Amino acid sequence: MAHVNSRVRKHRDALRMAGLRPVQIWVPDTRRPDFAEECRRQCRLVTQADTTDTAMQQFMDGALADVEGWTE
Repeated sequence: MAHVNSRVRKHRDALRMAGLRPVQIWVPDTRRPDFAEECRRQCRLVTQADTTDTAMQQFMDGALADVEGWTE
């Protein structure tokens, strides 16, 4: 195990020397039994908010109209 720890430490040191730093990111646990229902709940809230935000809808429509050349 010491060999693995040494190799990991060396790799991390090299990344730090390259100007990087470690960051821990917490994400939702998709394995939870209530995950799908929570997604649906949040989608409903976003849908409700979107129907009242006409400025955002106009912005999104404008952004979608300006995609020429993105796939080339």
